[in-house]
Amino acid sequence: MTYEMTVAGLKRQLPLCPISDSLMIGAFVIFGDVELTCACARDMLKIAPEFDYMVAPEAKAIPLVHEMARQSGRNDYFLVRKKKKAYMNGVFEAVDRSITTEGEQKLYMDGADAQKIKGKRILILDDVISTGGSLAAVESLVNQAGGVVAGRMAILAEGDAANRNDILFLEKLPLFNAEGKPL
Repeated sequence: MTYEMTVAGLKRQLPLCPISDSLMIGAFVIFGDVELTCACARDMLKIAPEFDYMVAPEAKAIPLVHEMARQSGRNDYFLVRKKKKAYMNGVFEAVDRSITTEGEQKLYMDGADAQKIKGKRILILDDVISTGGSLAAVESLVNQAGGVVAGRMAILAEGDAANRNDILFLEKLPLFNAEGKPL
């Protein structure tokens, strides 16, 4: 089963993936889709608030934040990692509870990145916002680092996230019942 939607002027078929016996989500993945990544970055920059830096969680938002930086002429963006790396020092951490990740996971920000964003306007990006768990974890890290959240953005707002007034997004993505019908 798939769900057809138009994002940034491009039609795509999203595979429907069960996450429980009664609920499915549309799998939106920009990895490997250069045309879609570039179009989404372009359209998101049109509605983005003023910002100094962008921060995104790994992994699915990496192509988006990279392309938005490239198109906006910025040389820096920052990633929140799912695991501490040997090169990271003075690490900040936050807990993430996401609809697409089983259980709880921790997210980490490098202390060197934190020093750069201190006092700066930060735009938080993700590919899809659903429950807001990843967004909240990234925002916690930005706050711990002393950054000022200028905005929260995603390509898609899934389910109830589309009703939030604190995020900017390009399109709504419904949740689906076990038969593949939008809820």
